Amino acid sequence: MATYDPELVANVLARVALAGDGAVLGLTVAVVAVRTWLKFRHNSAALKAIRHAPSVRISDLRSLLCDADSPDSADAKLVVVRGLVQAKSLVEDETNGFKESLLVSPDSGARGVIIQKTQTCLYNEWRGMFGWTSDWRALFGRPMKEQVVTSFRGVPFVIMEDVQWLPSSYVDVKLEGSGHPLPLVTVYHQMHPVQVSPYTVFQCVFGHGYPIGLLDEEKILPPGRVITAVGLCSLQNGVPEIKPCKQLPCFLSELTKDQLVAKLAKSTKVLFWGGMLLSTLSVGILAYAIIRNWSRLKEWRFWRHPYQEQSNPHADVRTDDVSEDVPDGELCIICLMRRRRTAFIPCGHLVCCPQCAALVERESSPKCPVCRQSIRASIRIYDS
Repeated sequence: MATYDPELVANVLARVALAGDGAVLGLTVAVVAVRTWLKFRHNSAALKAIRHAPSVRISDLRSLLCDADSPDSADAKLVVVRGLVQAKSLVEDETNGFKESLLVSPDSGARGVIIQKTQTCLYNEWRGMFGWTSDWRALFGRPMKEQVVTSFRGVPFVIMEDVQWLPSSYVDVKLEGSGHPLPLVTVYHQMHPVQVSPYTVFQCVFGHGYPIGLLDEEKILPPGRVITAVGLCSLQNGVPEIKPCKQLPCFLSELTKDQLVAKLAKSTKVLFWGGMLLSTLSVGILAYAIIRNWSRLKEWRFWRHPYQEQSNPHADVRTDDVSEDVPDGELCIICLMRRRRTAFIPCGHLVCCPQCAALVERESSPKCPVCRQSIRASIRIYDS
């Protein structure tokens, strides 16, 4: 195993990103820009749908959904309803109407219709006795955090109006197939020590993270909490039922419709300007990379045929440039064939013939062959 230096890894990543005069970086930015525009399109459609969705009182859902020919409506409509969370057994069991069927948290004793328990093992940044490490996330300065167990329990629940209970004043909530975040409340947050085994100590010697504790968290959806549901509502056996819509970014939220629209509009605006910025940046980087690589291609072709300019009858070549009478001290240090007649600026070295000086100036970063100083221009020197 080898030791990973963050500076070395950052240097390698920078070299890869700038490969091809920034072509890799430009393509990466272009991919991010495309994903940003796709997310902007998704958010724009969701914003338009939520804006046009009617905000309906729960007691008016039956009249909105009920069809004239049948008591059930097969066509689901996108609606926004707001009310209190309550267990479904409270409104369906008429004989035991006040007997709540709720879940009880084993750690905090809190009661809710949904309980989500997460146990997370926390590790410190440990390189081991020999300086070895296998944790790549430590290269970026992030503490390792590995999730161990996540459990989710729930009972059927409904959303009721903030009025005295009526048979028509609730809507059944269905969470099946929902991947949307839920408006849960944290009721338990406790760190526990870890029982370290000899095998764990052996792993730490060879660079694995050293566990420092287990973090237990419990979140619940308590009864009586006011929430907003945005989803597809339909009648099932005469009872309003609301389900999540996969095209929308949220299903249950503590925010009102106006707050949801404002939040979604803000994120859509950020995505729009972010997409514009990333698109412009990617186009600029790719255009620069194309121009630079095209220049290098032309330079490579020129270097493969370095004497192609000699076929030009209009080239400024003196008859005594190629001569057997030129002393060795006055020959071009590159071709060793022609007389030195071009001086570089600003260093002033007179070491090349006009043809070789032109080749040097065509390089991406021209430097004097003698002193390696950057060249701004060259000047032809004539004998008096």
